[in-house]
Amino acid sequence: MIPSQLLVSATLSVFSFLQVSSLDTFIAAVYEHAVILANVTLTPVSPEEALALMNRNLDLLEGAIIAAAKQGAHIIVTPEDGIYGVRFTRESIYPYLEDIPDPHVDWTPCNHPNRFGHTPVQERLSCLARNNGIYVVANIGDKKACNTSDPQCPPDGRYHYNTNVVFDSQGKLVARYHKQNLFMGEEQFDTPKEVEVVTFDTAFGKFGIFTCFDVLFHDPAVTLVDKCHVDTVLFPTAWMNVLPHLSAIEFHSAWALGMGVNFLASNIHNPQQRMTGSGIYAPDFPRTFHYDMKTKEGKLLLSQLESHPYRPKVNWTSYASSIDAFSVGNQEFKGTVFHDEYTFVELKGIAGNYTVCQKDLCCHLSYQMSELRSDEVYAFGAFDDLHTVEGRYHLQICTLLKCKTIDVQTCGDSVDTAATRFDMFSLSGTFGTQYVFPEVLLSEVQLAPREFQVTSDGRLLSVQPTSRPVLTVTLFGRLYHKDGATSASAHSTAHWLEGLLIVIIPLVYSLCW
Repeated sequence: MIPSQLLVSATLSVFSFLQVSSLDTFIAAVYEHAVILANVTLTPVSPEEALALMNRNLDLLEGAIIAAAKQGAHIIVTPEDGIYGVRFTRESIYPYLEDIPDPHVDWTPCNHPNRFGHTPVQERLSCLARNNGIYVVANIGDKKACNTSDPQCPPDGRYHYNTNVVFDSQGKLVARYHKQNLFMGEEQFDTPKEVEVVTFDTAFGKFGIFTCFDVLFHDPAVTLVDKCHVDTVLFPTAWMNVLPHLSAIEFHSAWALGMGVNFLASNIHNPQQRMTGSGIYAPDFPRTFHYDMKTKEGKLLLSQLESHPYRPKVNWTSYASSIDAFSVGNQEFKGTVFHDEYTFVELKGIAGNYTVCQKDLCCHLSYQMSELRSDEVYAFGAFDDLHTVEGRYHLQICTLLKCKTIDVQTCGDSVDTAATRFDMFSLSGTFGTQYVFPEVLLSEVQLAPREFQVTSDGRLLSVQPTSRPVLTVTLFGRLYHKDGATSASAHSTAHWLEGLLIVIIPLVYSLCW
């Protein structure tokens, strides 16, 4: 005979499983937040002053959360640094930090606010989630005491972590993630000792979470998709746009497409610092996005997504390896894109076929312009090497881009407007990686939903003439295994080589489930 308690437990488990598997679609929201910043000071403010500033930002986030919930959103993502801002030293950030427990403690701060000390920010976020029946994703700072028994303990006796938290629709803390790949200038934070691979299950799919600069590296970003099989990635960010290949909406939508997942990107809105660009991206095309360098207001975005999107299989080198190289004569020249030296060729005709190679990468382009203008120059280029500025990561890139002026020496410079539309393009390359992210960016930094496709043999192919003039058409490849043992930034720990992943697969699975 089965004890009644076990029977009830089994019944609840089955019911929970059915709940988790119940929704085929969900409504996602992201909020691009114009953060109220603290005054820059080397002297820490009082805890009361810190909380007052955070509550001013939380007032704005509260408006977005309530509006999203009223429109049926199941989950909302808010930005990195969205509650206290940026520009802190290690000392000045301290009054803004709270102790954030491991979610396994089963804690709803709205119900038990003092269980883990003074946690007013977590309490307010929890209550916003519970009172509005919505998952809330936010970025705050975590503090953890340590002592001399820990050889890595900082001199001030505490760790500071750039931290994402997730509260479910009942206000319960269900996820906590400490940012792994700290960007330049994040001296106020520490890198966690081990990479954290954080997932959680909902009635509308399996979710993973990481922060900003993490997206350029293997861990935890790729691990979440390849080993943990998440459906949707939550991505708080404070992203400064870098054209031609690393504007926020451009790269984040490309990552969703390349990895085959939903990607919810919430950015800070600060045009003076080139910070804008948020979106809700699916593996087939962007559902909605926002890029605004003119106004000072925040923006709420909502869209419906599939809970379990289909991830297509692409052989990124198949087509490029099967065709003969197109002749370009002696037209090649060198150009610089974000401190990297590319091999370029200028597009001379209204239509054409070109091949450009650098090291192990050969890129092929076929194109047809709507017109050949005398006041614009486009170049086609290849890059295969280690990028070493503001991070260290190996790239393989095939790119068609508009030059800043008619002088080819400006090919690769930042430019955000163009006048030339393309009737057709087909781009491919002999990539040495399966991690390739397809980018199409149009004039005034706009995306091109449904105007291109990625074929199973590795071509980035137009399906109709572009709706706007073209800034760039790019295949952005990442060779994680060539990054080497050097950290991604001065504060990042060593990244694992892809060849070592086989050894740690059992560990990864234990972290995922």
